[in-house]
Amino acid sequence: MLNRIFFTLVFIASAQLALSQSVLEETFYQSGKINVVIAVILVILLGLFFYLFRLNKKIDQLKK
Repeated sequence: MLNRIFFTLVFIASAQLALSQSVLEETFYQSGKINVVIAVILVILLGLFFYLFRLNKKIDQLKK
């Protein structure tokens, strides 16, 4: 279950990144802030995956 969610989110994120070319993106690249944006997105996604993993473990414990 967790693998399906993970791969779905990765697919959606990669498709979104591949299709989006905007003025905002060019501005971030030119000013060098794209690294900060990517880092923030990465931290948010890692936190979400950690939360889902812990939630899955707690649900498994309740099933037992």
